[in-house]
Amino acid sequence: MPKTIIITGASDGIGAAGARILHNHGHRVVIVGRSPKKTESVARHLGVDHFVADFSRLDDVRKLADDLDHAYARIDVLANNAGGIFGDRTKTADGFEKTFQINHLAPFLLSRLLMDKLVASEATVIQTSSSGARLFGKLVIDDLDHDRDFTPQLAYGTVKLENILFTKELHHRYNAQGISAAAFHPGAVATSFATDSDSFMKRIYNSRIGRAFMRTPEQGAEQLVWLAETQPGNDWQSGTYYEKRRPARRNNPQALDTDLARQLWDRSEQLLTTAAR
Repeated sequence: MPKTIIITGASDGIGAAGARILHNHGHRVVIVGRSPKKTESVARHLGVDHFVADFSRLDDVRKLADDLDHAYARIDVLANNAGGIFGDRTKTADGFEKTFQINHLAPFLLSRLLMDKLVASEATVIQTSSSGARLFGKLVIDDLDHDRDFTPQLAYGTVKLENILFTKELHHRYNAQGISAAAFHPGAVATSFATDSDSFMKRIYNSRIGRAFMRTPEQGAEQLVWLAETQPGNDWQSGTYYEKRRPARRNNPQALDTDLARQLWDRSEQLLTTAAR
């Protein structure tokens, strides 16, 4: 049965590739992107709906949630794919470190604002995470902006860890109401990833030698497509972080901490309440 599938970060990279594949499989795909020009171009090529939202502005996220809620009677899949690694520590207009807001806080807000619709649709919520969670992630609840120890790769690894913890807590809180959740690592993919970063990852992703060993966007999107189309409980288990269609064998020890997942959820809600005042 065709599904209504929302994909953020879908104007480029694995988001755009996943949108193309799912559209070709007959689903109703809705793409969300930051760049009006690129988002409109992808949407026009596919003949699908699109919305523009900059996740560095939480008001954009609130408007996006309202627009999606009014536009669609049901949402079968929400793929929280938007994200990236950035340069020096920069605070958004909302007062949060940019990497933290774009990769975790904004998709957390979008998911929470759409929760009634997602529950009613018995939806799947997918997080694009990364093995960077295991390599670089270090979560400190009272310093989610990494004000004390910021580096681009530490901030990125931590938000990818937060994607996994959000998945676990979303499952814990809402699976009984019909929500299924999964996170996945797409692999190293030859995209524009790290273009705006000052980290060593930029040199790797801009290197011809490095890119020669990377996956294509279509290959990177394969797990997103698999999770979106298949049946949770049968083909995959809700609340799980996947690598190569299998639960990750290795993980950051913090990713297994259920109490930390609860604390992150509660702290995220507190920060959003404060930011809305």
